[in-house]
Amino acid sequence: MPDREPNAYEEIISAAPKGSRKYWTEIPGNYQSMVLSSLRARIAGCNLGAIVEGWSLEKMENYAKEIGVPYPMTDYWPSSPDPEEPRYIHGRNRQYTKGEMRYSPVDDDTTYTILGLLIAEEAKNFPFTFGDVAEAWVKYLPMACTAEKVTLDNLKSGVSPEKAAEINNPYDEWIGADIRCDGFAYMAPGNPRLAAKLAYTDAYISHRKNGIYGEMYFAAVISSAFALKDPKAALEAGLLEIPENCDLAEAVKWALSLYGKVKDYREAAKLVDERFPNMSPVHTINNACLTIFALGLGHETKSIDTVISQCVAMAHDCDCTAATAGSIAGAAWGNATLSPHWYEPFHDIQESYLIGRRVFGIEDLSFRFALQARRHLALQ
Repeated sequence: MPDREPNAYEEIISAAPKGSRKYWTEIPGNYQSMVLSSLRARIAGCNLGAIVEGWSLEKMENYAKEIGVPYPMTDYWPSSPDPEEPRYIHGRNRQYTKGEMRYSPVDDDTTYTILGLLIAEEAKNFPFTFGDVAEAWVKYLPMACTAEKVTLDNLKSGVSPEKAAEINNPYDEWIGADIRCDGFAYMAPGNPRLAAKLAYTDAYISHRKNGIYGEMYFAAVISSAFALKDPKAALEAGLLEIPENCDLAEAVKWALSLYGKVKDYREAAKLVDERFPNMSPVHTINNACLTIFALGLGHETKSIDTVISQCVAMAHDCDCTAATAGSIAGAAWGNATLSPHWYEPFHDIQESYLIGRRVFGIEDLSFRFALQARRHLALQ
């Protein structure tokens, strides 16, 4: 369906609805604190979902009952049934649990956010190119999964960045590009078209069609959320940056029609599974709908706590969805709506698995993202 779901950037924009707008012409003086709020909420959602990633809804409910904690979770899991299970080279499940968390441990959702920053910082020009993205991947990624692994292997074999997503890649509409979007929104706040364009350049080397649109969409949503201060308005604005009739857009419009009407995580998961039967639990489309439902559940109280806890409880790719939902809510509502017990255990440290770049200061990351935002604004 090349007309309805194109891959070339100009064709994507031509197929998108008209009306995209730029909300900010200058970066607010407190923008770094706004990025920090979004980043903390993203990391918190990711860490809450990390050790139950891939679990069913029923398995999470039963485990919470077994260990005697309220569900959906109101804090990090106090234990893991497999505490020494490794995660992303350097991590162990116990490091993500309450009482054991000494910093924010390693995860792909947070590592790719940092990698997006390094791509922009090290690129010779702005906007950065497919080649810049590919160069950073080969330089910094020691491993990858699904579409990203295929791409990394292809790049190392000499395949061009423009073709790396097209060889032996059955995962090109899965969620892997979607989870890489946040940094590009942080670099283009209040400018969803630019955020989506940066996200497109990143997504194209590993994904196609709805896989690309997922990263473009949520980059535009987060960018808009900084300016609009309303997740639903931002979710609607994001639709202006992807093809109007693509599968993702149709799914998002359906989820938005139920925004704030879904009563809890069980109903959210049931609705999504009924609408998308047999879809992979790590697909872009079904997880995008769960992200929207989670934001709707926290909308009335403007509670990031509710958003990330309900989102993880919906299962599917729950660390990814809770991270994205947290990022949107944090950009819109700010740090005051995230309880300190979610981010105090980080002690301002984020671990990564990037080659030669293992540890980052979270506040320093927010400063560097804000610096890129001001740089990009000056170059437009």
